[in-house]
Amino acid sequence: MEPGRRDSLALLTDLYQLTMAYGYWRAGRQREPAAFELFFRRCPFQGGFALSAGLGECLAFLRAFRLRGPDIEYLRTVLPSTTEEAFFDYLRTVDASEVTVSSVLEGSVVFARVPLLQVKGPLLVVQLLETTLLCLVNYASLVATNAARFRMLAGPDKKLIELGLRRAQGPDGGLSASKYSYIGGFDCTSNILAGKLFGIPVGGTVAHSYIMSFTSLEQVQPRSLKPLDGDEPVDFLPLAESWLGQVCQLLRVPPDKAHRGELAAFVSYAIAFPHDFQGLVDTYCVMGSGIPNFCAVALALNQLGYRALGIRVDSGDLGEQAREIRQVLRTCSAEFQIPWFATIPIAVSGDVSERSLEALMQEGNEINMIGIGTNLVTCPLQPSLGCVYKLVMVNGCPKLKLTEDEEKMTIPGSKVVYRLWDAAGLAFMDLLALEEECPPGAGQEVAVHLLGRREEARRVTPAAVEILHRTYFQDGQVCQALPSLLEIKSHAQASLSMLSPAHTRFQDPEPYQVAVTEKLHFLLNGLRQSSRS
Repeated sequence: MEPGRRDSLALLTDLYQLTMAYGYWRAGRQREPAAFELFFRRCPFQGGFALSAGLGECLAFLRAFRLRGPDIEYLRTVLPSTTEEAFFDYLRTVDASEVTVSSVLEGSVVFARVPLLQVKGPLLVVQLLETTLLCLVNYASLVATNAARFRMLAGPDKKLIELGLRRAQGPDGGLSASKYSYIGGFDCTSNILAGKLFGIPVGGTVAHSYIMSFTSLEQVQPRSLKPLDGDEPVDFLPLAESWLGQVCQLLRVPPDKAHRGELAAFVSYAIAFPHDFQGLVDTYCVMGSGIPNFCAVALALNQLGYRALGIRVDSGDLGEQAREIRQVLRTCSAEFQIPWFATIPIAVSGDVSERSLEALMQEGNEINMIGIGTNLVTCPLQPSLGCVYKLVMVNGCPKLKLTEDEEKMTIPGSKVVYRLWDAAGLAFMDLLALEEECPPGAGQEVAVHLLGRREEARRVTPAAVEILHRTYFQDGQVCQALPSLLEIKSHAQASLSMLSPAHTRFQDPEPYQVAVTEKLHFLLNGLRQSSRS
């Protein structure tokens, strides 16, 4: 959600939040202290982790949260006619000034059943926050996680550009995808508005339509280009044509096979952007036309003191074509004694998915940059993270949702979450404890019960202990300095590096351990038994 639209989010909620709020108010329970937790039940993409994202948007929403006059008037039209007038008067006073929110640091690695957000405050108010907080966290965390997976497959050295705006679920989805894929490890975006709003580097070249719009060399206007270190303009078109002849002879490509409209497009683009020339080479025939035309224009630019920035391929066998292109660049480099020519970056795009990227990386390639759109921003392998927002305490009483499905059972009580580290500096367990408990200590043995396993307590001895959550919102204000987007991105990569490869591998990842203390285990079992009796 871009800046300037958060003041209208108070009604970005489900109707049942308002009907519950009325029920609380009608029963005189609106100010009872309550605690909710926002978490997910399964790690996305059949993986072993997720990245927490969306905190900044949540805090901006909380600061602005208030039902204004037009909101109240609209609610009169959708709530039952029997709703008392005094309730609408009460809603005019509602804000987040008594709400406290604790969160993991944005960009942190998180796991199933561990709260991303802990929300405390008056029952009516924290109930009203549910849908919006879920909306702001669910997709943000999902796309950040998806981006992190693409980054892990690509490795640290490949440049990744997000190209998903045209395929995203609306403008807000497009902006969110650009922002949170950057957090997940992408280097830049094609989305100009995201660049303006969030400071993300922006990149892009041309589409096939630009190449196809040229049909002949007569369409090249203007034709002149000043040398980098000269004043007298040079007629650039015949210079490029001369180089095309030499390239075709070197590559043993018939000169008439090189598409003249494509050459015209490349020449026109190079004259417009001599410092930033990049060629999209698969409009017609990559090796028969696109590459000879690109090399001709790049060599002509070199003669005038400029360096071409790169090549893009958008279709076909991307890995094989990149290898063939690299060989051509090396051949030209050696033949024309231009060392840098061999290292011109090669970018690929074209419906790149996890599976196709994994195959590219396994077979080895000469690719420098990868553009990913649809399979990044739409998260087709899992369209929702499935976060939930559950009541864990009201009026000092722990609350448990009891269900036959063990996975959907909640963990009662207000809690502190500790991340336990081993001697190698890797996180090995998240431990949920009641707030009143003494914290575990580094080097001290602690008894724990693993969630999802019916077994006796086991004992672990952490080398280091970290409190996972910080209080970010209190008394109506953000109370922690928020990191920049670049700092969040760096934290995400650092957080991932502190996990065992067993948890981050793509095939059959080892589940990360999430456990509760003995005291919390006894509370959970006690509430379970009393609820069934």
